[in-house]
Amino acid sequence: MVDPHLPARVLMTADTIGGVWTYAIELARALDRNGVQVLLATMGQPLSPDQWEDARSVPGLRIFESDFKLEWMDAPWEDVRRSGEWLLDLEADNRPDCVHLNTFAHGSLPWRAATVVVGHSCVLSWWRAVKGEPAPQDWNRYAQAVGCGLSGADVVVAPTKAMLAALESHYGRLPVCYVIRNGSSPVPVAPQVKEKFILTAGRLWDEAKNLSALDGIAPDLRWPVYAAGAAAGFKNVRTLGWQTRSCLASWMGRAAIYALPARYEPFGLSALEAALAGCVLVLGDIPSLREIWGAAAVYVPPDDREKLRGALHELIRDSSQRLELAALARARALTYSPQRMADGYMKAYQLARCVRDSRSG
Repeated sequence: MVDPHLPARVLMTADTIGGVWTYAIELARALDRNGVQVLLATMGQPLSPDQWEDARSVPGLRIFESDFKLEWMDAPWEDVRRSGEWLLDLEADNRPDCVHLNTFAHGSLPWRAATVVVGHSCVLSWWRAVKGEPAPQDWNRYAQAVGCGLSGADVVVAPTKAMLAALESHYGRLPVCYVIRNGSSPVPVAPQVKEKFILTAGRLWDEAKNLSALDGIAPDLRWPVYAAGAAAGFKNVRTLGWQTRSCLASWMGRAAIYALPARYEPFGLSALEAALAGCVLVLGDIPSLREIWGAAAVYVPPDDREKLRGALHELIRDSSQRLELAALARARALTYSPQRMADGYMKAYQLARCVRDSRSG
């Protein structure tokens, strides 16, 4: 007998600017294999040709494209209002069984279907971790919109316990909560021999990634440091520019060490992809990354460049330690599979529908 609370169709939002796009495609593909169709409403900016190629690789996926501003952008509120109307129209036209929001503000809309709001990151927790102080009053309207969106959800999901705790710290007690790890599949590339260089990747300009620390110590290292992403004014790190996922996977396949001395990283999808490619992980010593990687990574205090330099020197010198840590990281990374992620979301959708039914009853 089919469980009436299991969804057959999910309306999901995603921005096209950061890692949420990769997450959404991985999840949509895994849900599609489980008989769940995803209707993906995109915002932020139009899809690139590579993103359209990603979308076409998921058989049942339907894309609804827009370029509405996201809630963390400058002066977004008229766009947030208009995108909310657009999303409600999509729900009315397509009648999904569940609405999966990867933005906060839209959680407060009058949805007919059960809603799951996912907290991938937020400005207030970013500001606290990166700046060491509360976000300025300019962000009060954002904070109010996020709080309303979270309280309006049937279920709130985050990729780590640390991120859930951050949301509760900044926005108050949450409704029903659920931790679901992000998942990623290894990108198929030809087996490669590890080379003597250090790699990092992502939003190079984002202070949360703390990549200026790598740039500062790069001249002291025997190996070069490469950074995949848009140029960010580095003096010593060798920037590679923006890379497609397959090209980045090739670089990760060659790199011996992947470094991300982050001050703030609610999950760290790039670290997962690097571990799947056989890299040793050198990460910022913050609760979320400890939670994800346990003993399978080397940790350094984000603001201690001397310890970052020492950790990298030690790994460069000790090939046997690199082999051991790379094996540990890959083994742990393989547990964060798209299927495991999809199983978690199927339970979250089911739970959201039960919560919605109990409220309406």
